[in-house]
Amino acid sequence: MQASPTLNIAALEHALNNAISDTSIATDHMYAYLPTNDRPFLSVGNQNQDWYVDSKGNMTDQVESKWTDFLIDMHVYLTVPSSLSLIVVSTLGAMLSALIISGFLAHPRILKDAFKLRLGSGSRLEQVDIHNRLSVWGVPFYLLIAITGAYFGLALPLLGAISIVTGKDPVAIQASVFGEEPTINLGGPLNLESTFQEMKEIAPESEPFRLIIHNAGKTSQFIEIMARHSQRLIRSENYRFDAMGNYLGKVGFSDGEVGRQIIYSMNNLHFGHFAGYVSKVIYAALGLALTVISVTGVNIWLRKRNNRDQINQLWIGVVWGVPLSLLMAMFTGLALDFVSVQLFWLSLVAVLAFSVIVNEELKCRTRLQVANIILLAVVLSTHVVIFRSAAFTGAPLIINTILISCMLTIFATVLRTESNQFSEP
Repeated sequence: MQASPTLNIAALEHALNNAISDTSIATDHMYAYLPTNDRPFLSVGNQNQDWYVDSKGNMTDQVESKWTDFLIDMHVYLTVPSSLSLIVVSTLGAMLSALIISGFLAHPRILKDAFKLRLGSGSRLEQVDIHNRLSVWGVPFYLLIAITGAYFGLALPLLGAISIVTGKDPVAIQASVFGEEPTINLGGPLNLESTFQEMKEIAPESEPFRLIIHNAGKTSQFIEIMARHSQRLIRSENYRFDAMGNYLGKVGFSDGEVGRQIIYSMNNLHFGHFAGYVSKVIYAALGLALTVISVTGVNIWLRKRNNRDQINQLWIGVVWGVPLSLLMAMFTGLALDFVSVQLFWLSLVAVLAFSVIVNEELKCRTRLQVANIILLAVVLSTHVVIFRSAAFTGAPLIINTILISCMLTIFATVLRTESNQFSEP
């Protein structure tokens, strides 16, 4: 087991036992996030909140990640956490899969013209080439993202459908994939020293990163350790122990049925949790490319219409208003420790209203692009002022580099637009 040298098992055991015995904190499931290279500190939490744990096992400050939580809610639920929102987002993933496949079927020459790029040959032709070229170059990634994204929200409705068709109990179907809960009748405090000692013998090459206490405080409680396996796409293998640290077995994500291994690889495939920072950078670049494809696709449709109306203006507001509103939320999170879903939507509505009032595509787009450049510069400067040298290390360096690249790209676009305007008679 590749245990981090900063993992203090005694402190973890003390914190979890105290949390489980505290009725104001304890919930049916309790969690611990173990120190790793990516997250080098220990925290313990319930189903609602996490706390940092010091070397003596005391739960100290609450773990605050407002900006990260906001982005997660945006990505998974469109900022409105609910099962319905998750299903809507996953349905969009299924629709994206259909669009990708139908796009290839509708354009038989798309592979032959894979490197045909007519920049500066007219607005519509340029948009078409950018759309088609980026679509071809990144299609494996786009399909991967669409299919795995569709899985997360549609798994539950599909489970219900399978249950109806087969006549099997939904709980039994779910257990066949994610494992059945062990039958235990053993109370008492947790013995994590024995648990981790047993873990070292069972899976010496694994890297534990998360611990879950199921049925916390009850006689049926058991421990589940999630551990990464290097060179595997699965999110983890899950090892189960009773409260005294006796090994109960593993779920079988690492060596079980192929279907089980595939399903538990969905998370890492969708979010790029493999190959370190390399996969993150590639995913970021291809994610931006997919955004460009989406925008140019709508642009092409708008140019094919015989009339121009407020839809054109609203689309400009969406394209440049969403990043502007995200940057506003990022700035308030950095400078004021305040991230508001309401502020995001109010900002976007204000931009949409501005787009309609201006009612001139070029002027509206240019002004919103300049606003994005200014806010990007403000966010980057604020981040450097607050975090100083830490802003140029690890993940922050990668993120800031991407933001700077975006700022320079938008700036170049504005200059190009102004140059074209100036050259026209």
